Amino acid sequence: MRELSMNPSHEFDSLRGHVRHDEPMARHISWKVGGPARYFFEPLDEADVADFLRLLPAHTPILWLGLGSNLLVRDGGFNGAVIAAHRGLNALALLSEKTITAQAGVSCARVARFAAKNQMSGAEFFAGIPGTVGGAIAMNAGAFGSETWQFVESIRLINRTGEISECEPAAFEVSYRAVSISEDVWVASACFSFEPLSAPQSRHVIRSLLETRGQSQPVGQPSAGSVFKNPPGDYAARLIERAGHKGKRIGGVRISEHHANFIVNDQSGTAENIEDLIQFVQDDVEKRFDVKLETEVRFVGEAI
Repeated sequence: MRELSMNPSHEFDSLRGHVRHDEPMARHISWKVGGPARYFFEPLDEADVADFLRLLPAHTPILWLGLGSNLLVRDGGFNGAVIAAHRGLNALALLSEKTITAQAGVSCARVARFAAKNQMSGAEFFAGIPGTVGGAIAMNAGAFGSETWQFVESIRLINRTGEISECEPAAFEVSYRAVSISEDVWVASACFSFEPLSAPQSRHVIRSLLETRGQSQPVGQPSAGSVFKNPPGDYAARLIERAGHKGKRIGGVRISEHHANFIVNDQSGTAENIEDLIQFVQDDVEKRFDVKLETEVRFVGEAI
């Protein structure tokens, strides 16, 4: 584990946003775990992000952060720069009667509500995704039978030197929970296209979907959303439940009794506890059913 910086430098004084040094990531991850990040940047806008990227040394690891779901920062922390997109990249606007644009830090739930207000159909599933537009684009997030890239019209990317590029969907290979976006570029914003629908109808669909989610998932407990991708022709939760692992605990974390594809942190668990439980599930499901479960969760940082 690296040593913490006791005397932060002034290398970022020219920025308009705020840079914190050695910020505990447990404050920002939905699992409430994770060691410190070397730099934690809260930008004011896209231009501020570009300036920050230009100031970073070329080989500094970069992590874009939304709401901290589908992410595990290990207990030793992240020896790089975290960009808190939801702090400054949060603009959402109507472009036409069927098109909206949303920056990377806009929550998916906000997109669903905005589309409903503007009488658009198709965005309702976003209400069930506990993250932001940037993350949803990067992993083709989905819920209730729909996926993000079904509705993408274009995306705006930013690279390590702060340069912006506009891309059409045809430029990427998109599959289940995977998109061929290069590791050294990030989503700054996206345009989505939806179909017309009356606002009351859309709000009713959202309420129904959220009621279903609340009945089947551990809403209100520290989790990261679905941990494992569904294997072809099956469901990860079904395999885990069939193996008898609902309620299985390691340290302060356990597999949810409500939904076997969720791991909740209910007793001040650690990232190591979570990673050990994930490995246990993968090993046991493969042993019993000859199925190797892949994670939706991204792992970053160093172990202690």
